[in-house]
Amino acid sequence: MAKKVEIKVYDNLNELRTWNLEHEKEYTTLWDMVYGENPQQPAGVMKFDGMADFEVMDNKPLSYNEILSVTELTNILSEFFDVCAVAIVKHAAPCGVALAPTVEEAYNKAFDCDPISSFFGAIGFTKTVDIEIAKHLNSMAVKMIIAPDYNPKALALLRSNPLIKVIKLNTPLHEFKGLVQKDIHVTPFGAVYQDFNRSHLGKNSFRVVTKTKPTKEQIEDVVFAWKVSKYARSNSIVVAKDFKTVAIIQGFTSPVPAVDVAMDVACDNAKDAVLASDMPLPTIDCIYAAAQGRISTIIQPGGAANENKIIELADKYNIAMILTGIRNYKH
Repeated sequence: MAKKVEIKVYDNLNELRTWNLEHEKEYTTLWDMVYGENPQQPAGVMKFDGMADFEVMDNKPLSYNEILSVTELTNILSEFFDVCAVAIVKHAAPCGVALAPTVEEAYNKAFDCDPISSFFGAIGFTKTVDIEIAKHLNSMAVKMIIAPDYNPKALALLRSNPLIKVIKLNTPLHEFKGLVQKDIHVTPFGAVYQDFNRSHLGKNSFRVVTKTKPTKEQIEDVVFAWKVSKYARSNSIVVAKDFKTVAIIQGFTSPVPAVDVAMDVACDNAKDAVLASDMPLPTIDCIYAAAQGRISTIIQPGGAANENKIIELADKYNIAMILTGIRNYKH
């Protein structure tokens, strides 16, 4: 495990670099980036023990924004490390996630979630990328690809494209959640930090509260949607069906309009789909919108002041509802 390092505030990157050289036992490498989130923001990378082992083919440097995106991408993939899963992230936010019996089918499903946002995005795989997938990736605008392995022909084709950054993740995906991850923000009011959100569903955090009960297939879909919603920015609504996201709505200041927009985006695909909310659904308007979209099952933390009315209305429209008691707010 990495050593515990005291959080310090530095006036500039040179001072931070000097400190790093004095503490080289904790940190193994440090390099400057061209810029950070925007061109006017200097940035750099510190890498220390306990972080992921990966290779960027052809030594193409990752930018600040790309590292944030590939981190979110791999976090999502680690939720589904034992199955064929594909996730697509744009601006460090998920825009398509799917599971399937084969990696090629999972890729096609994930790409179909939001083809427009997929362009210039980052795409990740839990399994080996083959030549057929590589051909499609090579034909579109993709910024980054990450996978545990690549077929030799697929790798050669992807490396021939100067616009694609190909990343091989050497750390096993099932170990990724155990790596060091801290959210740190240095503000004028002080440096705030927190542990990474490692919430998971268990028997004590999974209560069916409606008379309408979900089927086995709906439970599997709702767990899938809940895992994806952890990585979407709050307030987020994830609509999914057959292990495929059909709408990922995020960044709203209230879940009420987020549900409305989710139904518009999912459209006919909302029929018999499931809905996951990272925050408590506060009003019956959310249920009316879900019913209009013909949602079958809702999973949410619960805890609204009028929760009984919400549950009663869900039953009226034969919508199964699962409460987790787990809030997954993501700034």
